[in-house]
Amino acid sequence: MDSRALRAYVDLLRLHFAFAWPLLFCSGTFLAFGTYGGFSWGYVLVAALIGLFGFEAGMVLNDYVDRVHDTRDVDGRFTRYWRVFGTRPIAEGLISPRRALLLFAVLALLALALILTLPYPHSLFIIVIMGYSYCAEVFYQVKKRSQSLPIAQLLGRTDFALFPVAGYLAAGLFDIPALLYFCFFYPYAQAHLGANDLADLDNDIARGVKTIPVLYGVQGNILWIAAFTVLHGIMALFFAGVLGPLARAALIPGFVLLLIANGIILRGRRPEAALKALPCFHVAMVVYAAGIIVDFFF
Repeated sequence: MDSRALRAYVDLLRLHFAFAWPLLFCSGTFLAFGTYGGFSWGYVLVAALIGLFGFEAGMVLNDYVDRVHDTRDVDGRFTRYWRVFGTRPIAEGLISPRRALLLFAVLALLALALILTLPYPHSLFIIVIMGYSYCAEVFYQVKKRSQSLPIAQLLGRTDFALFPVAGYLAAGLFDIPALLYFCFFYPYAQAHLGANDLADLDNDIARGVKTIPVLYGVQGNILWIAAFTVLHGIMALFFAGVLGPLARAALIPGFVLLLIANGIILRGRRPEAALKALPCFHVAMVVYAAGIIVDFFF
């Protein structure tokens, strides 16, 4: 594989963000360990690899479904944020759709093989969530091309919100902590999506897709982000009740980062402002996940 092809695969997989997905998945697993036991480093490694391969497969699927619409991009700033070499490999012909689909299948099958090593019913829980999440990802990408209400956003982003819950179910069962993790993370996923949509507004207009700022304007998009941030903060109060002291403490700096992100977007009201705010969202997610994991050991 030459360097050009290697760079294309790095961008397709968004590899500089790869550490975040097993961290988020394992935050759920460690939360379950606290209730159900079963901790071992081997179990953690399997969970981390499931999170890594499963999420990366979703990244490839995202680009595959959007391969035609991505050819219409007019602004490369958002692409350069998510992809270190600034390319959209399938849309630019650097990776063929057939190879991308094959890579998706390989990654998903690797995740599936690892899931099947987990005891029943945990394996079944994750398989169902994985299958649903890939369907939700396709639904989101297709539905947002023609909608008058944000159905794609409201239903499609349940896949991201279920990701740490799947990590929880790798070692736990459907219970109150699992429900609260979903209720805590879903508003975060929506606020994060709103920031993404504003950052990519010019491209979404060129693609003709109906994202939140396209449907409701920049002001409506800002209100969307703010409303889900507030809901996220409210749900954090309930989620804190099932967390240990260090995990509860981590909710504070994480939420402060989201408030800072909202302030940046409110002041800037432009795609550039949303791009500046996105790192706050991502660091907040890492703080939340790391807090839950560290809390387990103390």
